[in-house]
Amino acid sequence: MTLRVADRGTAGPTHTLVYDGTCGVCTRLVGMVERWDGGRSIAPMTSADALAGGRFPWIPAGAYADAMQLVGPGGRTWAGAEAVERLLELLPKGWLAGWVFRLPFAGGIADRLYRGFARNRHVLGCGDHCGVTSPARRAPRSETSPGSPHES
Repeated sequence: MTLRVADRGTAGPTHTLVYDGTCGVCTRLVGMVERWDGGRSIAPMTSADALAGGRFPWIPAGAYADAMQLVGPGGRTWAGAEAVERLLELLPKGWLAGWVFRLPFAGGIADRLYRGFARNRHVLGCGDHCGVTSPARRAPRSETSPGSPHES
């Protein structure tokens, strides 16, 4: 049986925030969430740890590359912009920014902004390891490979 943070029955975090631990910008943002939360509601976990431990088997492995995942009591899961909205509800003073999600059409706009951010996070400091890179940022492919008969 999988033990979830929310199922521990002790005072402490009720939600697990799963993020790309190899992404510099993601790690910095999670650090900010940790400082704001103070260990009250949110326990961060890298996606590599979640996959290795089989912690959340209902989340497809590819979903971790697309968006952060927030897992709450009973396994309820929010991803991407919905996870951001829920985080703002959980964080002390999150209401200062969370009100934006109550505006008409805010959910759809937030989702598009989040997906754009996730696709382009390498520009914001993620680094070359990210598999989510735009075609313009990828290194040009060589017409020949080392050792081929066409190599100059």
